[in-house]
Amino acid sequence: MVKIIGISGSPRTDGNTFSLVKTALKSAEEAGAEIELINLGSLNIEPCIACDICKATGECAIYDDMHEIIEKLMGCNGMIIGSPVYFGSVTSQLKMLIDRTRPLRGSFKLKDKIGGSIAVGGSRNGGQESTIAAIHDFLLIHDAIVVGDGAPLAHYGGTGVGSAAGDIKNDEIGIETSKNLGKRVTEVAKRLK
Repeated sequence: MVKIIGISGSPRTDGNTFSLVKTALKSAEEAGAEIELINLGSLNIEPCIACDICKATGECAIYDDMHEIIEKLMGCNGMIIGSPVYFGSVTSQLKMLIDRTRPLRGSFKLKDKIGGSIAVGGSRNGGQESTIAAIHDFLLIHDAIVVGDGAPLAHYGGTGVGSAAGDIKNDEIGIETSKNLGKRVTEVAKRLK
């Protein structure tokens, strides 16, 4: 069985991004994956301080919840990473996670893991693609394998619309693309396992 990790990069613990990541994970589970949800809004992650200790030791010198996340990322076969759109990109919570994975980059510990992205904006064209591109850049720099939401839509990933918490339940496109993404990440992870 493959293990798929979902990461909600929202500071909220019950918002639209959290909901779509859960939707994608449910679809992954239905496709035969073991799943786990990580909600950055409820964790303590400090920003990278550029101390370079990780370059010498392979481990981050900051002791917070990031150490547990790194272990989970190394142990998974795939990941679905979601973020609300903040000024056309990811949240500061997700950016801190991205920057703090530097110890994994030195020896490419995320190489060949399957990655997919979800973004939620305030309108249909509210920065979702640029936010997804930022997540894809992170995955590509770690030499992960990036997938979109697959057929029949075959877009960059899950793209939702919602301004207020709960709006996402009315967004059929956001729900469909997130379900398809969860299934696609699982299918490709199974093929590579």
